Amino acid sequence: MSITLDGQAATTGASERLSTRIVFFAAGLAMAAWAPLVPYAKTRIGIDEGTLGLLLLALGAGSLVAMPLTGAIAARYGCRLVILVALAVVCAILPSLAYLSSWMTMAFALFLFGAAIGTVDVAINIQAVIVEKASGRALMSGFHGFFSLGGIVGAGLVSLLLRLHWSPLGAAVGVAALLVLLALVSSRGLLRQGDGSHGDSPFALPHGIVVLIGALCFVVFLAEGAMLDWSALLLVTQRDLQPSLGGIGYAVFALAMTLGRFSGDRVVQRFGPRPIMVIGGICAAAGFVIGAMVPSTAATLLGFALVGLGCSNIVPVLFTAAGRQHAMPAGAAVSAISTLGYAGILAGPAAIGWIAHMSSLPLAFVMLGVALMAVAASARFVVAGR
Repeated sequence: MSITLDGQAATTGASERLSTRIVFFAAGLAMAAWAPLVPYAKTRIGIDEGTLGLLLLALGAGSLVAMPLTGAIAARYGCRLVILVALAVVCAILPSLAYLSSWMTMAFALFLFGAAIGTVDVAINIQAVIVEKASGRALMSGFHGFFSLGGIVGAGLVSLLLRLHWSPLGAAVGVAALLVLLALVSSRGLLRQGDGSHGDSPFALPHGIVVLIGALCFVVFLAEGAMLDWSALLLVTQRDLQPSLGGIGYAVFALAMTLGRFSGDRVVQRFGPRPIMVIGGICAAAGFVIGAMVPSTAATLLGFALVGLGCSNIVPVLFTAAGRQHAMPAGAAVSAISTLGYAGILAGPAAIGWIAHMSSLPLAFVMLGVALMAVAASARFVVAGR
């Protein structure tokens, strides 16, 4: 089946849909594989928590540098070349993260790793927009569901290998080998042509409706980042849960998000994108309020599940909207909103920490609920493309 994207015809079919799912899975796998290696890196380099936090900023900085550029590069050279080169960099860098012992070399490696992951993320979302348009039906939630599934598998696989007494380097090499296999399997269905529409500027500055879409992505990713970094602390400090069990909050959130995404395409196809944003935003907002304000561990976990379920399909709907608007070329729009969304993940820990310091952590979660209500209220503007 063929579709016109920004003036160029792109032919897609079952192979392209499968390859899109595989690369989303690979991106989630690669990103999550790093998380269990962090404590080993801290011990190996010999740094404290504060220095580690600064070191980890290198990964985010790499992504933020690469993401705005990827749309222009993919427009010129096609998604296939961009994705395969970026995955090759990921596979080359990942093992080094398990043995480098200097904070300077580790910072440089994390910067390259983050840049490669960010490049894959933007390029595969560009392909996803094209493939979804060509199919004539909702696919984006399922694509993002494979990213979530990859994250679960990546963190679980590396943790399992380490528990089986593999060395960190051995575990990283094993994941890199799996990523090579996924790249080879997916290569046939990756789009070779660029759309040639990005313009002369390598940067994608959002304008028109893309500014609103990007701002909403920022809010939703901010909420996801808050769940990643602060859900355990809320359970431990406010619900008296044992520190060893604190991670259950994020696990509940991630599982609900993954399940929501795999069922999301059918829901979007039946009810349309606007109800997804409205109901999803309200559901996530209610989850933050319940999780923060009801003094019960069970209620807090229920709230976290509602956050995951509510947020699960908002971002896929926003990426679809970015591909359908006419204020900017689709590739440029995807680059712009990806960058803004990732900035939300990076800003989340600091923003929530500042609010919690000035008032309390439950109040910070309630304020996130208010922000998600604003996402729900913006649905009609996003869907209308105004």
